[in-house]
Amino acid sequence: MNRRSFFQHVAFGTTFATAWTKRSTILGANERLRIGVIGCGGMANGHMDALLKMQQTDNIEITAVCDIFTKRLEAAAAKTGAMAYKDYQGLLARKDLDYVLIASPEHWHYQMVLDALDAGKHVYVEKPMTHTIEQSKEVVKRVKASGLKLQVGVQGMSDESYEVANQYIRDGALGKIVMAQTDYSRNYTGDFWAYKIDQDAQPGVNLDWEAWLGPAPKRPWDPRRFFQWRRYWDYSGGIATDLFIHRVTRILKSAGLTFPEFVAGTGGTWNFVNSVAEIPDTFNMLCDYPGGPTVALISSLANDTPIEHVIRGHRATLQFTRSGFVITPQSTSTKDVINPVAGSTTDEKGRIVYKKKGAEDVTLHHRNLIAAIRSGEELHCDANLGYYGVVVTMMGVRSFRERSYLKWDKEREMAVPA
Repeated sequence: MNRRSFFQHVAFGTTFATAWTKRSTILGANERLRIGVIGCGGMANGHMDALLKMQQTDNIEITAVCDIFTKRLEAAAAKTGAMAYKDYQGLLARKDLDYVLIASPEHWHYQMVLDALDAGKHVYVEKPMTHTIEQSKEVVKRVKASGLKLQVGVQGMSDESYEVANQYIRDGALGKIVMAQTDYSRNYTGDFWAYKIDQDAQPGVNLDWEAWLGPAPKRPWDPRRFFQWRRYWDYSGGIATDLFIHRVTRILKSAGLTFPEFVAGTGGTWNFVNSVAEIPDTFNMLCDYPGGPTVALISSLANDTPIEHVIRGHRATLQFTRSGFVITPQSTSTKDVINPVAGSTTDEKGRIVYKKKGAEDVTLHHRNLIAAIRSGEELHCDANLGYYGVVVTMMGVRSFRERSYLKWDKEREMAVPA
């Protein structure tokens, strides 16, 4: 697609939006689902690649794409054959769209989700669901009132082993759970999350900087903030909302947890001391849930040695593995017998072994949303679970930034000093 035909494509897309009559949000099992993509950066391209492969098998189609950076928009339109929009409101005005993928930076998630729901669209929004706790609280209300489906992009929730782990925990296999620990670490060289800056980006020429800032504080053009936005508090919660959100949501699902009681965030920039990043390169959280457990989250972007991902109970320990999980009794002399659920086995050491069937996979996560739209299948990461994840991670961020210990006020649903 050359430049001239591209802009003709954009213009036609805007006119085309008014030509469709409103479609029902309840579809037949065999009816084609049409998808709009808002934000066409790196993560969105991973989604688009998956959705393009699903077009025939799942009867879906990417119909519209949107980005404020023309270069990315052109590439997405060429890749998908979809109509291109510079303004996401124009995309949402299309009556034929069934659901939208929101793959923008975190600071835009809230407004785009609300606008999509107002336009009658189902939503797949990348994690975290929103940039603040208050925003997530509002999204939960709006989703419930709309009757529409919202899937949060913690794609690990499409690994069913966390639901099976929850069954074991509810059945008492671990006894009283007292602690969980997990990590998400990497080891960068030079600097961390310092993604390449595209020198073709020219605000006012092929990039709308003011539109990108949107609800964030107004600042002069800074290509680092645009291409490396995860490093700045205005647009991201850093390690907490980019990495921990994946791990802690697994613990929440497995242990059946909702809101924490106390949260403390610690860390600092210990290695990349010359970095311009505002977020720390090493970050940790301790999260006490009412009556237990304590959840420990550990991360460094300067050392990737992992720790065991476990949930500890008085009776047994559940350890997550790459293939599922293993439950090991605390004492081999115990007379208690842990009964395996369907799909589990007991090995020669008396441990319960579960081999997962799902995976941390965007294809499975989209398929779950598609099934929820078509037939009411339960979502793997709905707005409520998304809310719980935002609460604990953003409490960790605030605790770190304020150097304070925070408590959850369950009556007002807000974080307050402990």
